[in-house]
Amino acid sequence: MDILLNVITNEKIIEEITISGSKSESNRLLILQQLFPEISIANLSDSDDSVHLQQALSTKGSTIDIGHAGTAMRFLVGYFASKKNSEVVLTGSERMQQRPIGILVEALRDLGAEISYEEKEGYPPVRITGQTIAKDKVQINGNVSSQYISSLLLMGTHLAKGITISLIGKVTSIPYIKMTLSLLNQLGISTRFEGNTIQVFPVKQLQKQTVVVESDWSSASYSYGLVALSENGKLDISSYKENSLQGDSCLAEIYSHFGVETVFDQNTISLKKVRPTDAGPLTLDLKNAPDIAQTIAVTCFGLGVACHLTGLHTLKIKETDRLEALEAELKKLGAVLTITNESLSLSASTKIQENIAIKTYNDHRMAMAFAPLAFKVPIAILDAEVVSKSYQKFWKDMQQIGIQIKEL
Repeated sequence: MDILLNVITNEKIIEEITISGSKSESNRLLILQQLFPEISIANLSDSDDSVHLQQALSTKGSTIDIGHAGTAMRFLVGYFASKKNSEVVLTGSERMQQRPIGILVEALRDLGAEISYEEKEGYPPVRITGQTIAKDKVQINGNVSSQYISSLLLMGTHLAKGITISLIGKVTSIPYIKMTLSLLNQLGISTRFEGNTIQVFPVKQLQKQTVVVESDWSSASYSYGLVALSENGKLDISSYKENSLQGDSCLAEIYSHFGVETVFDQNTISLKKVRPTDAGPLTLDLKNAPDIAQTIAVTCFGLGVACHLTGLHTLKIKETDRLEALEAELKKLGAVLTITNESLSLSASTKIQENIAIKTYNDHRMAMAFAPLAFKVPIAILDAEVVSKSYQKFWKDMQQIGIQIKEL
């Protein structure tokens, strides 16, 4: 489905929307629920990724196709590696089969897992023969995707000796590692993270409990983009915590640069445009929150603000190469920017080309990051249904806020 977005006026948004539970928290908890049935989950994410993961965990078949769900792929490799007397082939979409998994597989093999590649070395699909994992110590590079490390940590909760992970070199995406550890602590599982060593202590059984998932901060980024690009917008979104486990909660501080104020009130946050945007250039290291890079880059372009974003090396192996995709689509709109393997530099500009069709590259975040530009110019989004990967009712919420949507 291709759509055209437009608004009559960008002067004011006054709305309240509810965003589904965090995909990151939900997917970690779904794996843990399989290992510890005492856990119940409330406010579970309705994203495609979480739906695919639930289906994969309940399937009786020998081949599991998780589509574009990268988190599911990485978490399931660890889960099935330690599931005794099971054998599955994990596969996914064409893009998923281009996303590397070798670093995680090697770490699991070092622990004694039996995993082989069905086609290309280092990439899905993989065949996993589950067995008892006896070893408890492993090394992995610290600058890899945090999902590799979290996969090992989640699996380690169910090993007889727990798990000790030594991280080699510089550690990136620390908030996502800490999110995993904080969830384990919340459930009653002891952990330790000192220097470059992470340890999960063994546990046999947990107390019966219900975990309420906080709403997704990555999804909140598009609300921040909308308010920033409005003249006098106010938007309430729920359900959020001031002391969040999610690294993307740094949005509140970042968007103050664009004149957006964030006020926490119980489980709701109120976003308000409190001053015109006359901000100078923005320099950010997003190594701990790379998923909001697209939204920030588009916001800067829409406001005519120069930016230099670094720490983006993991964007190369997402649903698409997000840096190349951003470069291509922003240039179509008239932006002047350069990218490297880990950074994006955008020049300030005052003109935005109208009625440009934005390719989404099977990437939900491309569609949602560019949508707020409708508050500046009419803009088309191709393959708009891709948003369901993380935010099922995104377009419904955009209509509620005041964006007109016409199917092309």
